[in-house]
Amino acid sequence: MSTLSIRLPDSLHKAVKQVAKEDHSSINQFITMAVTERVSALALSKRLDREALRISKDDYMSVLKKVPSRKPVAEDSLIA
Repeated sequence: MSTLSIRLPDSLHKAVKQVAKEDHSSINQFITMAVTERVSALALSKRLDREALRISKDDYMSVLKKVPSRKPVAEDSLIA
């Protein structure tokens, strides 16, 4: 395991400390999870970008045509 020293603005440090406490975790655990989530999100984004380059517009449209046309359930609606 590596040790990393970082500088945070006092306000962010205070917020992290509070959120970690509410999450019943240490600041180190909280920051580790936050960094893990961000790294995972960026890796997924890169993967999706690569996959998007592999498919043709015609292939995309043929898959999209298979999706049934219906209104979303209330929980999924963007309009409240």
